[in-house]
Amino acid sequence: MKKYLIILCTSVLLGSCTSSSEKEKETYGISNNGLTIRLNDAQMKSSGIETTTFTENSISGTIRLNGSIDVPPQGVASVSAPSGGYVRKSQFMPGDRVAKGQVLAILEDPGIVQLQQDYLLAKSNLSYASKDYSRQKELNQSQASSDKVMQKAQNEAQNQQILVKGMAQKLRTLGINPETLNANNITKTIAVHSPISGYISTVNINLGQYISPNEKLFGIVNTSDTHLILKVFEKDLSKIQKGQSVFAYTNENPNKKYEAEIILISQDFAPDRSVLVHCHFKNYDPKLIPGTFMNADAETHRTQSFTLPEDAVVTWENKQYIFEEIQPKTFSMREIKIGNSENGQIEIFSTIQNFHQKKWVTKGSYQLLMALKNVEE
Repeated sequence: MKKYLIILCTSVLLGSCTSSSEKEKETYGISNNGLTIRLNDAQMKSSGIETTTFTENSISGTIRLNGSIDVPPQGVASVSAPSGGYVRKSQFMPGDRVAKGQVLAILEDPGIVQLQQDYLLAKSNLSYASKDYSRQKELNQSQASSDKVMQKAQNEAQNQQILVKGMAQKLRTLGINPETLNANNITKTIAVHSPISGYISTVNINLGQYISPNEKLFGIVNTSDTHLILKVFEKDLSKIQKGQSVFAYTNENPNKKYEAEIILISQDFAPDRSVLVHCHFKNYDPKLIPGTFMNADAETHRTQSFTLPEDAVVTWENKQYIFEEIQPKTFSMREIKIGNSENGQIEIFSTIQNFHQKKWVTKGSYQLLMALKNVEE
């Protein structure tokens, strides 16, 4: 009977010790204001808390922007025909690359023949009118012809000259050289040439189709001068300037950064109080086709600031806090303001006296926050 009693008492003591040990591990010492927490040895070991003092680092601000790849107006061309006609040849598809001056299509129309014919006839008439005026001028000087007849010949020669020069300009517009045109090389077709180098974005014609001069045949985009266009809101506009670097990336591959330089800042606000900023890529990637959505980080000026690792800062009810080690194993939650972040360090602003000389938690801040708030609840 005594043996059983001893065993029972021992079990009770062991149970009491185990319960006390578990309670010690689970219970935190919390101050009345709910901002200070005291840990025991077991809690310190399991939490992995580390502390450090503030360090002063050179840190730059970053503004997160978004926009897209675009081409300036001089890099986009809408190709139309200088004259109406039927499409006799066209072999290009969207995506094909073309060079400036390359033939895109061949058009045929009787009106082209008529214009050349009229030019040659007008040129012939000009020759006759010029000679007749020379004769009448000589006769007038010898009183063999009246002033009226000479003036009429002069007027006819001038009219023919105007007609010839006007038709010559029309022929040049069609790509026909009036200086070499004669009765033996009259053509019924004209060529439509590419005004810029680039790739074809749209094709609006097919063989046999009749094209009028005001119709768009092709769209061409030159990506050699591609811009990154970003939207900057009014609150951040003062932090942006020409020559500033930005680092752009796509949603699909955020780790691939494309460096660009701000070259132009718009002077007009959009309805949402933003302005457009144009940037040039340092090394353009042809895979970034116009229309591609881009994110970008713009660096602002560098300053010397007190910083802590980003893991040191916790957020509670839209406010930021860090934990100060006020005594061994005792930590107090302090509200602060944060600034810019870079390379895992975050800028800290605080009104705490001599805050840069105190010890602050760099690892385990979140665990301390949860312990404080869970106990309060």
